[in-house]
Amino acid sequence: FRLPVERHVVVGRMRLSVLDWGNNDAPPIVFVHGGSLTAHTWDLVSLSLCDSYRCLALDLRGHGDSEWPPDADYRIDTIAHDVIGLIETMDLHRPVLVGMSLGGLASIALAGRRSDLLRGLVIVDVGPDVRREGAARIIDFVRNDQELDSIDQFVDRAVQFNARRDPALLRRSLLHNLRRLPTGKYTWKWDPRRHRDSDFERMRAEHASLWEVVPNISVPTLIVRGADSAVFLREDADRLTAALPDASWVEVANAGHTVQGDNAGGLLEAISPFLQRHLESAGGVP
Repeated sequence: FRLPVERHVVVGRMRLSVLDWGNNDAPPIVFVHGGSLTAHTWDLVSLSLCDSYRCLALDLRGHGDSEWPPDADYRIDTIAHDVIGLIETMDLHRPVLVGMSLGGLASIALAGRRSDLLRGLVIVDVGPDVRREGAARIIDFVRNDQELDSIDQFVDRAVQFNARRDPALLRRSLLHNLRRLPTGKYTWKWDPRRHRDSDFERMRAEHASLWEVVPNISVPTLIVRGADSAVFLREDADRLTAALPDASWVEVANAGHTVQGDNAGGLLEAISPFLQRHLESAGGVP
């Protein structure tokens, strides 16, 4: 049973927290979480894979234990630059990049400009097209009731939002995503400025601009969709797959948008053949 070591890397002027699951001589995988989550959202997936691969999970800027940017810059391209900095600073040799939601958008931006850094790409439940209804429900959840009296209240509220989640596992995940205020109340670790001025049309335009770089992605790509997702529909998966030179997509049953939290076992089944095909032939780090 392996536990991760928390490491810190500095990219530009930002200190970023990374969970390193060890096995340094194995082929690397970099996991990038979605907005308002943390690197710990990948714990079950990383624990299952860390005997075969070097698993590294990043806390995005303004999330988890990474620093908050003074200028509240959370643009997709800026986050992609952070991930490039992580890969280069830690001297990772062509990892497979696994990105979910906001992390998936940043992964598309990175791969569209620097496919040479990667061996493969896995995009989890996101694409350049934005579905207003699904996105609005998530934004409403994270913007409301940001301060509560106890962790259990956050657990109850999260289960009401997503009944697929196991309360015990959810509580463990939330322990890494909450902090206690001087008042005694609890609030999220993430920077609230990221949601303060949410403008759907601006978000849609930023996401849509990724279509310009999608055709430049030259690494094998696997697109994963949660079967019950209202954020990323089957037609979205079809369109993104068709725009890529070497891509396929799979669907994970009993999962909504947060596939790794809703059905970690199903996600592992979906991505393991891809990882074996593109990483096990790579051998160790040179």
